[in-house]
Formats: sequence, structure tokens, C-alpha cells
Amino acid sequence: MSQSVVVQLVDGVLRLTLARPAEGNLLDAGMIARLAELVADADLDRRVRVLAVGGASPDFCVGVEVPQEEAGAGLASARATAEAFGALLLSLDGLSKPTVAIVRGRALAGGAGLALACDVVIAARAAVFAFPEVAGGLVPAVVMPFVRGAVGPKVAFDLLATGRPVTGEEALVAGLVSRVYAEGDLERAADELLRTLAGRGPTPLALLKREFRALEGRSLQDGVRLGIEVATHARGSGAVPRVAVPGEEVPA
Repeated sequence: MSQSVVVQLVDGVLRLTLARPAEGNLLDAGMIARLAELVADADLDRRVRVLAVGGASPDFCVGVEVPQEEAGAGLASARATAEAFGALLLSLDGLSKPTVAIVRGRALAGGAGLALACDVVIAARAAVFAFPEVAGGLVPAVVMPFVRGAVGPKVAFDLLATGRPVTGEEALVAGLVSRVYAEGDLERAADELLRTLAGRGPTPLALLKREFRALEGRSLQDGVRLGIEVATHARGSGAVPRVAVPGEEVPA
């Protein structure tokens, strides 16, 4: 089990801190597996009301590590890494509880993708987001859907193709992040946000996340009709109704 993820659960807030600061909190296979395990457990743990991901200073995360011994091992190892990381991003995106990325320093490549898989991204004004894969002869393929979904096709293509870095302020304008703060205010703001989310009812938040995902690809009219059904069901039963998400079947 990786010791490079620090876990803290206090008052409904589960904090996961990437703890390889000397390596920029680069994600290795053990960290990816541990994060996936913790996210899965959080979905079932009633004590967890909100999940936060951060990095031990000075960086958030500079990407996903490819071990030296696997560098020439061919497509199988590359696919295994991509599948594990992609599954982690999807598990964060699909978690029934709100997720928050707290970004200071660099969020590069897969590290930026990890942040974008969260519902809310708060960042220091001086934080740096970039996708340098293409410059290194690679493709930011696994994180691409999250980037495109956050900023739209034109801005996403620019960021992914050029790899140009953007600050937290620029990322806010582009739509990569939700809020920005001065470095000295980031932790206080994060604590306040996490307390607020932890204090909200779990059922409304689960409904909010579920409907957000279900709206993907629907027309405005279908979205409103879905909202009426969700609101009516929730008011009547207090339970979280199952609503269809694109590509997913809902049991009868």
C-alpha cells in the first residue's frame, strides 16, 4: 500500500493529500491504486460528506509517473497505466459526494486532469496549469474529455496542443477552476468551503451530482423534464432516484 497519500477524516471532510513533494507529487502506480481505493470507500462511508484532494507543498501534482523499467515495455504497460488512471478520474467524477481539488503550485498533465475530475477546483492565483504532453511526443488523451468539458473545444485544443501554461487567474477566466485566492488565503478558503459542503444534506448533493451527469447530451426540454422528475421524487421520498446517465442503464 502506498504511503504517499496522507488521509485525514474530520467532521465529515475526507482530505487526501499527495505526499511526494520532492517529486512534485508525481502519481506512481501505488498512489493511483490507493486513491482509487479511498474514493471507492468514501462512496460507501456515511461519515464522509465531502472529499478533498490536495498536494503537499509546493505543488499539487505534476503528472503520472512511467517507471523506468516500463519505458520500453510496449503497449501493454502503457495501457495498464492509462486504464488505472482513467478509472481513478471516472471514480472521482462519479462519486455521489462532492469533491474539491485544492491547487497550489504546479498542476501539470495528469495532475491537472486529477483536479478537473473534481466538482470544484480552487487554486492559488499563482498556481500553474499546463498540459505539456504533446511537446514531449505524447498525447493528453485520458484527461482530454475533462479539459474539453471544462473549457469547450476551442480553448481546450489551444491548451492541449500548445501546452502553454496558465496561472490560476487565467485558469479561472478559461473555466478550468472555480475560484482563486491569494496563496496565504487558500487554506482558509478551502476549510470554509469544505465545512459548507459537509454541512449540506447528502441527499440533495447526491441528486445535484446525479442530475448534472444525466444532463450531458440532453436537450434543454429533456433536461427540464428530468429536473421535474428528480425534484418531485426527492420531495416525496427523500431518497436519491436513479436517473439515466448517457451510456448507463438504469435498472427497472
